[in-house]
Amino acid sequence: MTSTAVTPPVVDEFKNAFRGHPAGVAIITAAGAEGPVGLTASSVSSVSAVPPILAFSLASTEGSAGVIASADTIVVHLLGAENAELAALFAARGTERFGRDLPWSTLPGGEPLLEGVPRSLLCRILSRTQAGSSTLIAAEVLEIHTGPASAPLVYHDRTYHHLGAHSTLRPPQ
Repeated sequence: MTSTAVTPPVVDEFKNAFRGHPAGVAIITAAGAEGPVGLTASSVSSVSAVPPILAFSLASTEGSAGVIASADTIVVHLLGAENAELAALFAARGTERFGRDLPWSTLPGGEPLLEGVPRSLLCRILSRTQAGSSTLIAAEVLEIHTGPASAPLVYHDRTYHHLGAHSTLRPPQ
């Protein structure tokens, strides 16, 4: 595989392009040797319905991202508008994420399950692929836990937003 040098202006324009492209917000958690870990991600996407497979990328293999990258199982929490503070907590560096005030439990396999989110998907990691400076993870969904209904939380231009009737351009057919 050959690598092409990318000039800084192209990297900046690439980042700007994706700042203008909204994405759903998720928190990915895993059981680590020293306790639960988690991080906020906007790179989660559906890959296959049968079997149910999703994918996401990690920009690092250190800290929480490293634990998630090497885990056998993870939980992907799909966030709702009411979870914006939770998303900000798990996006912040150097903070205690699983403190006393955070409602969470442990699944039978030891995976941390956050409470109060619309959907949580217990997944088994299928593959890890190096893609540039990131690691692309594919995972099969084993279980889905349903929480309170909520408008989806979306990340756009470095800010959280929510979708709802106010943002509908055309009713579904």
